[in-house]
Amino acid sequence: MTALRTALERILASERILDRPIDRVAFASDASFYRLIPQAVVRPRSVPEIQGLFRLARNRGIPLCFRAAGTSLSGQAVTDGILVDLAQHWRGLAIEAGGTRVRVQPGVIGAVVNARLRPFGTRMGPDPASIATCMLGGILANNSSGMCCGVAQNAYHTVESLTMVLPDGSVVDSAAADADARFAAQSPQVVAGLLRLRDRVRADARLVARIRAKYLTKNTTGYGLNAFLDEATPARLLARLLIGSEGTLGFIAEAVLRTVPDLPAKSTALLLFASVHAAATAVPPLAASGAAALEIMDRAALRAVERQRGAPAALPGLPPGAAALLVEFHGRDDDHLVAVMGALPAALAGLDLLYAPTFTSDSAEQAALWAIRKGMFPSVGAVRARGTSVILEDIAVPVACLATCIADLQELFVRHGYDDAIIFGHAKDGNLHFVLSQAFAGAAEIARYRTFIEDVVALVVGRYDGALKAEHGTGRNMAPFVATEWGPDAYAVMRQLKHLLDPAGVLNPGVIINADPLAHVRDLKSLPLVASEVDACIECGYCEPRCPSRDLTTTPRQRIAVQRELSRLHAANDRDGHAALAADWGYAGLDTCATDGMCATACPVSIDTGALVKRLRGEGHNAVARLVAGAVARNLPSAEAVARTGMRLGHAVGGTVMRAAGAMVAGLTDLRLPRWSTSMPPAARPLPAGEPTATALAVYVPTCLTATLASGDGSGPQLADQVVALARRAGVPVHVPVDAAGWCCGMAFASKGYAVAAAQSCTQAVDRLWRWSREGTLPVVIDTASCTYTLRHDAPGLDDAHRERLARLRVIDLIEFVHDHLLPHLRLRPLPGAVVLHPTCSAVKLDLTAKLRAIAARCCAEAHIPASWGCCGFAGDRGLLLPELTAAATAAEAAEVRSRDWAGHYSCSRTCELGMEEATGRPYRSFIDLVMTASAP
Repeated sequence: MTALRTALERILASERILDRPIDRVAFASDASFYRLIPQAVVRPRSVPEIQGLFRLARNRGIPLCFRAAGTSLSGQAVTDGILVDLAQHWRGLAIEAGGTRVRVQPGVIGAVVNARLRPFGTRMGPDPASIATCMLGGILANNSSGMCCGVAQNAYHTVESLTMVLPDGSVVDSAAADADARFAAQSPQVVAGLLRLRDRVRADARLVARIRAKYLTKNTTGYGLNAFLDEATPARLLARLLIGSEGTLGFIAEAVLRTVPDLPAKSTALLLFASVHAAATAVPPLAASGAAALEIMDRAALRAVERQRGAPAALPGLPPGAAALLVEFHGRDDDHLVAVMGALPAALAGLDLLYAPTFTSDSAEQAALWAIRKGMFPSVGAVRARGTSVILEDIAVPVACLATCIADLQELFVRHGYDDAIIFGHAKDGNLHFVLSQAFAGAAEIARYRTFIEDVVALVVGRYDGALKAEHGTGRNMAPFVATEWGPDAYAVMRQLKHLLDPAGVLNPGVIINADPLAHVRDLKSLPLVASEVDACIECGYCEPRCPSRDLTTTPRQRIAVQRELSRLHAANDRDGHAALAADWGYAGLDTCATDGMCATACPVSIDTGALVKRLRGEGHNAVARLVAGAVARNLPSAEAVARTGMRLGHAVGGTVMRAAGAMVAGLTDLRLPRWSTSMPPAARPLPAGEPTATALAVYVPTCLTATLASGDGSGPQLADQVVALARRAGVPVHVPVDAAGWCCGMAFASKGYAVAAAQSCTQAVDRLWRWSREGTLPVVIDTASCTYTLRHDAPGLDDAHRERLARLRVIDLIEFVHDHLLPHLRLRPLPGAVVLHPTCSAVKLDLTAKLRAIAARCCAEAHIPASWGCCGFAGDRGLLLPELTAAATAAEAAEVRSRDWAGHYSCSRTCELGMEEATGRPYRSFIDLVMTASAP
């Protein structure tokens, strides 16, 4: 045991100290291009534990870095000291004052806050593009803003109070009536120093004017000196200073934020111009007309997304110097929106547009337009040379200088050889982002980046007196240039502030205040090539909230980071380091991955880390395992019968005996066997026949789950029986083939890495579906969305002939079949009360959630999907093999479900129903059960 671990164990529980090689490597990267391997990762639960970590850091002189989501773009969430992970135990969230305020802890995801506020018609002020991933700790520590919030609604201007812990251990609640007295009693020297700095700043008229001018636009370079002008009392002054301080002054334990109205009525258009100058010239009149968002995009940015689905047809034909503005207006309702847009016609009349604008209020069309804007960053990431980093920087200049600044940046790109660079940004605020790819493989490349950044600094500060960081935080990348932007007097105040609050210099050293002029080109992250499935990863972390194992082992980003470190160690011939890291990879990296593909839905470049995991699992199988898998795939009807027999045996001898037998076999053979679950259903009864093919309007093919596992406790109607009966009730008869049992789409084999068996199984399935559907004449209804998804998008190992045959089949998921074909013909009597739904991952990927909710809403008084919904982690049999995965994945959703009584609990996959039953202790049934009840004669 290391001395550091021994010291940490005096502060917090051993299991919340992560210091294995795999843990340290997993947390060595944030979304930036910097990388530092921490000595340990800790997960405190309470303020006393935070105070203990501060004492340890001071006494040992070891750096301390707070990290929430790790989506920071400038290196402020990495350290070679102790990394304090807040994502797991700081998720407190409370809505106050009818939604006009929200109380949050630093581990709450921004989008979760907005989801909880939505029923009140409000939202947070900051609206960063990463809001579905980033957490309040980062939003506050970086003074985040975003698309529409400008300066007035950023984190600084919407914070009402903070509860803070300082490096000396003092705790300050700025909302307390006696906050200043308590603060002075705990930290008299800090209070005195803050007041001296306040008075010094206010006495310097030139500095006051400088500060006022700097904060008329977005600016997150350095510390928020405007706090010295906006607040007089110590506690409130401290609270303002901690906003945007990037974890270098203290710890924010809790925040109360004022919310802003969430205006639901929107009108959106993409305006196209022949030049950047024409687009920039349009910004002031459009802003004056009431536009809530004005997003500018140069021609290179538009070229990067012009082939994207939903992109306007005019984009490919735009002239070389063209530009666009994405314009959006917001209103309380349609009438208010019309009033807000009253001045728009006059504003448009004076613009030099290539095409007449078309404003839309259709949500799908709006989503497509915003997808163009949000696709800018990933577009470069997707096409960059493998092994290069993606750098996203942001600056702010006066709005009047937008056009010339864009031209100047484009000239810098040419001069330094950044041919793939693009520019976009929040034009209303003079806020420009530029994205480029950069290799850090050798001294020449590092020198190229260094000189480029120096030229950017000279341009932004020297020519435009702008902000080097508008909204992404100073971090490590711009720390050497804070004094350049602010000047010596302001920078001296910042240095004194840092020393006053953190005299030992242990809080995130190197961030914001850094005397090293080359700090921005040190500790750079290499991205070695490891696998085609994941080499495009930019380690942004957007995938992490979707990952079922995020609170148990590793996330997709971390799995990729570990693979890259294994590659580095192999290249360095470090056998001991490689072995130490690989020792925990099997469980943390492979076994606990649900391979549900949800990471790809959030990834800017659509990486499915599960695809890599499946391949690596396959490479680990021996010849015997592959032979067994192949035998099972060739004899699926028999395998299904054996599974049902096993279910009957288990219920006959009891769960205790089954669990004991499984433990004994595992102990003797070192094999991990499925655990007999307390909610394990009985074996399914034989499948119904349905209608003859001559009169059927569709062929219904129950999946292997339906054919194996009974619905509920087995005493009531089974899912297949209910589907046939419901179809008959709606006058849309379905046929169930007599030999429907014993088919598999191949997903079960593919997820375990048995590629050959998966191909065999899927090929047989396509042949049978072709025959059952009368060669594609009848649509095929599948009752498990994961199987539907596999057949539509991920059919494993098919040859060209079978792939062509599958393409001619009309595969319909049961949710679609009920919503589109049955529901219109059913007489429904909505049941009283509210029901809760758990959509499956595949239903989400198939975009069927809205239809599932609509079905339930027709059948009951209220249909609810928990705001904390996520993959249950059951993943076919993962929940039986690794019950801890499902327990971790469902913890938040289960708590939300248990917080109130429901008239029913429903899902759309039998295994997910089992997982949610285990997690909540509540019975989950198929949504078909709800429809049957509501449509009963």
